[in-house]
Amino acid sequence: MDYNIEEEEAFRDRIATVNEDGKRIWIFSKKPKGKFYNKRKLVSYFLLAFLFAAPHIKLGGHQLLLFNVLEPKFILFGKVFWPQDMFLFAVTLIVSVVFVILFTIIYGRIFCGWVCPQTIFMEMLFRRIEYLIEGDWTYQKKLDSMPWNREKISKRVIKHIIFWIISFLIANTFLAYIIGSDQLINIQTDPVGKHLGGLISIAVFTTVFYGVFARLREQVCTTICPYGRLQGVLLDPNSMAVAYDHHRGETRAKFKKGEDRKEAGKGDCIDCMQCVYVCPTGIDIRNGTQLECINCTACIDACDTIMDSVGQEKGLIRFVSENGIINRTKFEWTKRVKAYTALLVGMMIVLLFLLATRKDFETRIVRQRGTTFQMTDDGRVSNIFEINLINKTQMNYSVKLKIGSGEGEIETVVKKMILKKEGALKERFIVKLPLNEIDNGKKILHIQILGNGKEIDVVKTKFLGPSL
Repeated sequence: MDYNIEEEEAFRDRIATVNEDGKRIWIFSKKPKGKFYNKRKLVSYFLLAFLFAAPHIKLGGHQLLLFNVLEPKFILFGKVFWPQDMFLFAVTLIVSVVFVILFTIIYGRIFCGWVCPQTIFMEMLFRRIEYLIEGDWTYQKKLDSMPWNREKISKRVIKHIIFWIISFLIANTFLAYIIGSDQLINIQTDPVGKHLGGLISIAVFTTVFYGVFARLREQVCTTICPYGRLQGVLLDPNSMAVAYDHHRGETRAKFKKGEDRKEAGKGDCIDCMQCVYVCPTGIDIRNGTQLECINCTACIDACDTIMDSVGQEKGLIRFVSENGIINRTKFEWTKRVKAYTALLVGMMIVLLFLLATRKDFETRIVRQRGTTFQMTDDGRVSNIFEINLINKTQMNYSVKLKIGSGEGEIETVVKKMILKKEGALKERFIVKLPLNEIDNGKKILHIQILGNGKEIDVVKTKFLGPSL
């Protein structure tokens, strides 16, 4: 039979979950099992436990993680970040984008299969509940094709009720990350009319999550999430990915006991289709790298099980680069991989340094707009300043101002300046300097800000006076 490249590559004309008429093909994936799946379960259950617990853990009086875009106020591991810290979030965003790009170039799309919340919720929670209620993939297909009888109705109703309850829990957790767990508890326990907006938000989020995991499913990965399509321009022949060793596997042929496959001109692939049946996005990994592949490794486990049962070497499907398959080499720490990895580590170190050295106080001192210097009755020069002081800590402070050196004097408009915890202070004050301390119409001042008697910040500002 002549080789037809158009027929061979026809699978790339459409995604695996859509037929020639443009209608969706519902995926009934076989329940996976194997060493990689067991490792994924450990990773997934740890991340799920952290996700649900983190909003309710307190560290230093703060929620462990909070992303309140309404105030705005962000908390990372007990440390509060305010709008004044937005440069840190800009740096974090840049580092994250570069990290994703470089990580994908080297290690492929492993994030999607092992860490992505969509995959973890779908494969380790919702799909496992589906297996428990409806059975494995063959039973699910049978149930789907049967008429609406008592068995089908009861199983579908139970399944979707549980799906809705889990979606409700996810929605509450999601909201706890936005408005805070304490505020969420108030919404849940107070009368309905007192937090109507919050309850509507919970209902909307619940509906969205339910729709994603009950109906959209793998469509999120293949058509909504941009990362799947982005990987097409990020991967190269040296990128690691879940891949089928076509040199070893072809030509495919059914297994015959006692047959020497090499002498018969057959490859190791016995065309059992287990790698296809177990795939949560419905692709055939033997066709090569595809945007639907999330590197979940389910096909590796399925193939290794079959290879072991027929006495063939495992690893027909494995983590490997395209060049690794061609050159028969394993993963190597090449100069390119080392350079990218070093760059990733370096960026993370810089980001962690910026986060660790972030100041607890933000102070801005400027001369009051529209004013100039004035001469006092005792021959000194005065300027009016305005202080804007932000407290990012959990302590209240009694604030006093002091000139770092010289014979100057500071008079505050109010007798006592109080800086509240996680609050801001905005006040005016007057600085008076002897005329002889002013050089050529100006002097650079270092003003100490004292909180509860201890220095919390020092700000440099310019004092104006007459030019002599």
